[in-house]
Amino acid sequence: MPIPYWRLSSFYWFYFAALGAFVPYWGLYLKQVGFDTVQIGQLSALLLGCKIVAPNSLGWIADHTGKNLPIIRLASFLATLGFCGFLYIHSYNEFIWVTLVFSFFWSAALPQFEAVTLAHLKTEAHRYSQIRLWGSVGFIVAVLGIGWLIDRLPLTLLPHIIIVLLLGIGLAALSIPEARAISHGTQTRGLGHILTKPEVIAFFSVCALLQIAHSPYYVFYSIVLKQHQYSATMIGGLWALGVIAEIILFIFMRRLLARISLRTLLLTSISLGIVRWLLIAYLANSTAWLIVAQLLHAMTFGGAHVASIHLVHRYFGNQHQGKGQALYNSFSAGLGGMVGSYASGYYFDTIGATGIYTAAAWFCGVALLIAYIWIGRENDKIST
Repeated sequence: MPIPYWRLSSFYWFYFAALGAFVPYWGLYLKQVGFDTVQIGQLSALLLGCKIVAPNSLGWIADHTGKNLPIIRLASFLATLGFCGFLYIHSYNEFIWVTLVFSFFWSAALPQFEAVTLAHLKTEAHRYSQIRLWGSVGFIVAVLGIGWLIDRLPLTLLPHIIIVLLLGIGLAALSIPEARAISHGTQTRGLGHILTKPEVIAFFSVCALLQIAHSPYYVFYSIVLKQHQYSATMIGGLWALGVIAEIILFIFMRRLLARISLRTLLLTSISLGIVRWLLIAYLANSTAWLIVAQLLHAMTFGGAHVASIHLVHRYFGNQHQGKGQALYNSFSAGLGGMVGSYASGYYFDTIGATGIYTAAAWFCGVALLIAYIWIGRENDKIST
């Protein structure tokens, strides 16, 4: 059965287009409707905290039933329905409840779809980045288009745009065929055995630390740029620049993985993260240095993510792939994102942007030390 390249790619396009509409501008939207930085941080923490529970719950069901796609389709449409609630609410408590409902279903879809993609690729896992790059394209289209729009139209249009993109995710999921996973054979490794391996524990610790470091970027980067008098178009352009760099990396990732190990890719990505957060911390008033910082997104997110997806595939095998991808999502975007978002919101007004981005660099430093000691010391190049 041929790989349904464009149908898989369309799901990533819509998913990350929705993310491109949401992440750079939702903080600005929340600020406009009257919430302060602490409340914005708390709502972002709730949004990401659902990624601890939802992916694991549905990942367990998917691995035991083999029904990843029905779960993805249901979760995608329920996320769209849940997000519609933002059109009708006003108080902080109402935002909490709608955020929880929407995030539970939205966060459950992507980890299972990663497992579906890898099941379709089978022995061609090196092609993952060629499919995933279309998600980055969707992100760029959304972030640039919406940046241009909100310089000209009310920001209150944002929820309506996001709803359309969320609906696209569900429709894309409907077009994708089931994949026949490779047989588990005599594989008998239990999930507990995998999770107690020191390298796996270290890996999930690194994932959480990296997401803590990224949280000030996802939650407050647009607000910081607004404070430095950048226009919405310029803010969107800087977000898009980072993802363009990520796409270029994805295009060449197959050849890169044939030459370097996953360990080298991960360590390099973390090291460049330290540089990136320090540039934003101390040179945010310089457009030139912000451009350099955004170009580093190719590695700080793209490189680290590709290395992580391949490591999860290797650690958990086919038998536990759905649960493995869910755990990766839970420890990175879930636990790490929740802690980082809450802390950056809590401390933003006291230590400022310089303080929270310096702290992000320190978290990357700790992640680098753990990864250097424990992760991937064997020859772990991806065969092509």
